[in-house]
Amino acid sequence: MRRVVVTGLGAITPLGVGIQRTWSRLLASECGIVSTSSLEPSTRWRELPSQVAGLVPLGSHEEGKWQASDWLKRGDERRMAKFTQYAIAATEMAFRDAGWRPQTQEEREMTGGYKKVSPLFVPQLLINLGAGHISMKYGLQGPNHAVTTACTTGAHSIGDASRFIAFGDADVMVAGGSESCIHPLAVAGFSRSRSLVTTYNTHPELSSRPFDRDRGGFVIAEGAGVVILEELEHAKARGAEIYAEIRGYGCSGDAHHITAPREDGHGALLAMKRALKNAGTRPKEVDYINAHATSTPLGDAAENAAIVTLMLGEEGVQKADEIAISSTKGAVGHLLGAAGAIEAIFSILAVKENTMPPTLNLHNKDSNFNCNYVPLESQRKDINVSMSNSFGFGGTNASLVFSKYR
Repeated sequence: MRRVVVTGLGAITPLGVGIQRTWSRLLASECGIVSTSSLEPSTRWRELPSQVAGLVPLGSHEEGKWQASDWLKRGDERRMAKFTQYAIAATEMAFRDAGWRPQTQEEREMTGGYKKVSPLFVPQLLINLGAGHISMKYGLQGPNHAVTTACTTGAHSIGDASRFIAFGDADVMVAGGSESCIHPLAVAGFSRSRSLVTTYNTHPELSSRPFDRDRGGFVIAEGAGVVILEELEHAKARGAEIYAEIRGYGCSGDAHHITAPREDGHGALLAMKRALKNAGTRPKEVDYINAHATSTPLGDAAENAAIVTLMLGEEGVQKADEIAISSTKGAVGHLLGAAGAIEAIFSILAVKENTMPPTLNLHNKDSNFNCNYVPLESQRKDINVSMSNSFGFGGTNASLVFSKYR
């Protein structure tokens, strides 16, 4: 089986535009979650029970903020949904970071449509148009594959892309996830399902509280994360800097409930076990886990139970406090389809820089939470192996394992 490494990273998050800005603010325990009460139309936003979100900050790229004109040609903004715009920009960052790009080809133009319905209506709606526009922009003619698995999408995208390379379908893959979901309808829908936090509207920076006793729901957020994956010999031949090696990928289904996990986290446990088996790695060799933990009462507890079961098994560590876990959603919120990609990037950087990002707002752990959750401030640690978890509605789960390249 061919080995797969990570050589480029690109990110757009509520902490800012660009990997370095996002990562440095994350390690500094800063938060990108803000109030939505001032958004227009204000009457629509202020009537919602949840009035906090992880918004990508607006402004110039020089300020580490987002404006479409920094990344798109004139006219492209109108042709592309915002999630596609984010995907294009994050891909450009990742290519620049990797120091590599493919041969270009002319983009196809879209035409046609009735006067009362935009000809771009359907192309903007289709989930695979992020991948489609990236393929056209950069002339990528290998596997053009789009995943739609709710909040597991970003992780599945990276895992599937790594297997395309491992099985010889491609030497280089662009992989990740993108999300633009901050709209009153989306907030209303998640609020009606009692998924969103509603008790910190006047203090948005305190609203996302993974593993904390006072957690009450997730914070909806937007952004994108993209990685450049390469077959090892391809990367070595061009002298590429290697961030980490992707060693394992595991998937599972809960077969339990459309939105809620089993209390014992059995589906999450299966995904992690399969990822470690694929990696040829024992639980006790995992130095850091970036948890999916969204700040919901049931979800955080179920994942914690799964991690403890895995890590205290016969090939695991001896004590719960030796298990290092953090959830970066305290800083950026829950990026839904992009969450798995952004959190994979944080797991890759943890391996590269031997630093565990913090879990913000963790002041009071539940009595049965006995691990090291990296509360409030980042921690230094020798990290040879990290694992990133992602779980989604419908009971879909994925885990990714990264290691130092040796």
